Amino acid sequence: MNKTSILTCALIGALSISACKAQKNTDAVENKTGYELLDLPKVNIKDFNKNENGAYVIFDGSSLKGWRGYGKDHIPNKWSLDNGTLKFSKAPNATSPEGGDLIFGYDFKDFELEFEWKISEGGNSGVFFLAKEIKDQPIYISSPEFQLLDNERHPDAKLGVDNNRKSASLYDMIPAKPQNANPAGEWNSSKIVVKKGKVSHYQNGVKVVEYELWSPAWTELLQASKFSKEKWPLAFELLNNVGGKSKSGVIGFQDHGDDVWLRNITVKVL
Repeated sequence: MNKTSILTCALIGALSISACKAQKNTDAVENKTGYELLDLPKVNIKDFNKNENGAYVIFDGSSLKGWRGYGKDHIPNKWSLDNGTLKFSKAPNATSPEGGDLIFGYDFKDFELEFEWKISEGGNSGVFFLAKEIKDQPIYISSPEFQLLDNERHPDAKLGVDNNRKSASLYDMIPAKPQNANPAGEWNSSKIVVKKGKVSHYQNGVKVVEYELWSPAWTELLQASKFSKEKWPLAFELLNNVGGKSKSGVIGFQDHGDDVWLRNITVKVL
């Protein structure tokens, strides 16, 4: 930070300590490989209530506390509360519609994420975890993706290999088996468990995917996908070391341009 920036921070210190801190940290984290990690506001998870199972309730249907856009300090207006759900609207009632992926501002490491979701006809979305906020890059460049999809109508269901782009799959890497998603417009229950690098995807009460991060098998999966070292070097680097040094990151939901609803979102820290 130069002398001018230091003076500016000193003058506004009491009013904007966090802003100065964010500026300082962001300036400092540009790394050797040409990408920049953003240091945006985070929340204290202890400010959130726990349910009877000891999980933090990060969305209870009445508030968007803790949520903001990926790489942003606010909630894009295509995301909103809708009759007790968190909804992404393809065509929101807004003068200047703003989209983008939505994240919960806390870095989770070992956890159980539970949520319910339904997708519009022909819809596509996804869930991200252990993600880093990287300047001028999409969230999926650093995060595995739990696919949310209308398997019957969206063309992505027929792409990839062995149905590995259908609902609850590890997108473009491991297909969910059995494929037990409910049709578009109907609610599904899902869970993602991350513990010491081992990840499990659950859909409607059934474990459908399992894999281990930071392992030779994980590297092989990446190399066989659209995120290979040859096809997308930066994505390969970030995903091969998903979660970075801390092996932690934010949880997010995808703006893929289609209506999607979520509810009862909880995270149990393991």
